[in-house]
Amino acid sequence: MAPRPSGAGTGGVAVTRELVLQLGAADQGPLFLQIARAVVEDIERGRLRPGERLPSSRKLATQLGVHRKTVVAAFLELARQGWITSAPATGTYVSSDLPAKLPPFRRRALADRAGFDLPRRPLPAPSSTPRAGLLLLGGVPELGFVPRLELCRAYRRAMLGAGARALMDYGDPRGEPRLRRAVVELLTRARGVRASVASVNIVRGSQQGLYLAARALLDPGDCVAIEAYSHPAARGALELAGVELAPVPLDGEGLDVAALEALCAARRVKAVYTTPHHQLPTTVTLTAARRVRLLDLARRRRLLVLEDDYDHEFRYEGRPVLPLASADRHGVVVYLGTLSKILAPGLRLGFIVSTPDVAERIAGYRTFVDHQGDHAIERAVAELLEDGEIDRHTQRVRRAYRARRDALCEALARHLPGLEFDPPSGGMALWARAPGVDVDAWARRAHAAGVSFQPASHFALGRWPLDFARFGFAACDEAQLADAARRLAQTLPKARSRPAGDRP
Repeated sequence: MAPRPSGAGTGGVAVTRELVLQLGAADQGPLFLQIARAVVEDIERGRLRPGERLPSSRKLATQLGVHRKTVVAAFLELARQGWITSAPATGTYVSSDLPAKLPPFRRRALADRAGFDLPRRPLPAPSSTPRAGLLLLGGVPELGFVPRLELCRAYRRAMLGAGARALMDYGDPRGEPRLRRAVVELLTRARGVRASVASVNIVRGSQQGLYLAARALLDPGDCVAIEAYSHPAARGALELAGVELAPVPLDGEGLDVAALEALCAARRVKAVYTTPHHQLPTTVTLTAARRVRLLDLARRRRLLVLEDDYDHEFRYEGRPVLPLASADRHGVVVYLGTLSKILAPGLRLGFIVSTPDVAERIAGYRTFVDHQGDHAIERAVAELLEDGEIDRHTQRVRRAYRARRDALCEALARHLPGLEFDPPSGGMALWARAPGVDVDAWARRAHAAGVSFQPASHFALGRWPLDFARFGFAACDEAQLADAARRLAQTLPKARSRPAGDRP
């Protein structure tokens, strides 16, 4: 027989009045949890004392106008938390183990501040740009182009086909094997990168890939060289890994490799992060001579080269320049790629290509972060790669983006003749100089007028010229781009008498 709770029976304290509970609206959670919270509040108020007997579940259900099972569920939850106890044939009681005097009651509200001390180490500066109606942001693709129907069908086949059960289980932290094979085929065929399945990691976007690579391959305090203008999200991922960033200048030929050599001679540099295909944000392509020199420097210095090829598919004139990884014969390049720009950022799919030992180390680190990605969606995207759907989609998108690039260049030349820029040969944005203009003020005024773009200060690491802006063209159609250019002209501040600096 279960022990009789303290206060039970003839010597117990019974509730002779009705138990009045205050329940909220349906959007405050399930009824049984509302009932449980209301009982706890009455205990904290002192209206219900330790050892006091509660009404039966049937009586309380009748009083509240709910099903008895709802009250039973509430009592079970309260018992699980230790607020009440019950015994057969005696009833349900407020636990006698509670202190006789509880802290003063205050009706619970959602906390708006942490109840503990937050770390003093600040997070990296925010990397996002405020969004307006017209998005001239370089990394935002046209979501209307996403092959959603084909993706849905492929996902359905993945979830219903052979091997679907394994897709729902814990799997290989390096990624779904079929997608890794498809990525190897893509890299070999379209980018000249020789890779094996054992050297590929599938990640949740190249941003996670950069973070994992930095944490797995670098030590806190290591010096990492980075392009003087670079994406703050990339810098943030590296900073979270605890490394020290050292900016390297850029010019019309891309990363200044001579300046990088001088930096390596002055201090111990462990890695360099670079975007050589279309430098982000300036869109400059690293020249062939500098590519050879960079790889030779990496070989001699045992320098890790983190190559971020974020928009390889978008080349409008000539053939795409092959990645540094395609010419790497000494295992110095860790190559980061993404499917976010060609499909959709929300899919969070990217990849890392390295050597098998590096891939194994990155996978080992990932098992302690989130273990793996979404293998079902990875299988679906693998199918789209295998049957050529992504290739066909890429060709359609490339044609559209080229037309949008031309439309933006024409509109900017018409409405902002003082703007200095070269039409980019690829990518999803152009880099322009507004001599003497306070571009930060321009960005704020343009945002108020419904246009978002990114000023040079968003990308600059250190003291570099700031009278530049990055205008994306992928997310807007031709009419919207013309409208955006008109609004940009209307919000352009008056130029200062002295320009802010030379072109990088």
